[in-house]
Amino acid sequence: MIGNWLGAVRGALGFLTRLPIGYREGDWDAFRTTPAAFPIVGLVAGTLAAIPLLAVETLATPTVALGYLLAVYAVVGIHHLDGIADLGDALVVHGDRERRREVLKDTTTGVGALLAVSIAVAALALGGLGLAGLPVRAAVAVAIGAEVGTKLGMAALACFGDAVAEGMGKQFTDGATARSFLAPAAIAFATVAVPQPPLGAVALCGAVAGVGFPWYWATRHLGGINGDIFGAANEIGRIAGIHLGVIAWTLS
Repeated sequence: MIGNWLGAVRGALGFLTRLPIGYREGDWDAFRTTPAAFPIVGLVAGTLAAIPLLAVETLATPTVALGYLLAVYAVVGIHHLDGIADLGDALVVHGDRERRREVLKDTTTGVGALLAVSIAVAALALGGLGLAGLPVRAAVAVAIGAEVGTKLGMAALACFGDAVAEGMGKQFTDGATARSFLAPAAIAFATVAVPQPPLGAVALCGAVAGVGFPWYWATRHLGGINGDIFGAANEIGRIAGIHLGVIAWTLS
């Protein structure tokens, strides 16, 4: 049992981040059948990406914001942005479900993809600018809560989503059940209990809600989810969590 969990976490870190984690045989299968690995990766990735925020009271705000933006992509990579790009093209294309599914699989980069990626990166940068204006503990709590929350949202996709076709998305949905969501939910909320319960929890909830947008759109316009939707959900969830956390601090 412990070996399966360790394998799942290794597989999740290797797949969802750029950290130098060595794969072992069976790690991928352990990961796709253990949704609880998602928020664990969120905690690790969020903590590492939040390191530049420790300088919010010593460095210029734009510099810290840039540091956070670079840290996020240094830790998690840019491959999830491919999901944003494909979703952007699918959003603007005219046609039925089959046409939109074709666009998701198309490797050609369209105007919708360019606009979607630009907006996503700009939104994350602006969120980082907001974080850089908070006290250190608050900024770190929001950053970690958002990352854990977006990974919890991906776990929800795996546990409750319906895959539209064969592929990576289906491997996750086939490997998880609705009952298996209890473990990632418990882990996720435990990670934001300290040191800033309200802000961490708000950011987490905002990230989960952000994941709901591509999920709802894909279910309605594609008939289900796929790997691109997982990637897009990861990016949109983080952005939503960070912005909601900053807004919560501003209004408190």
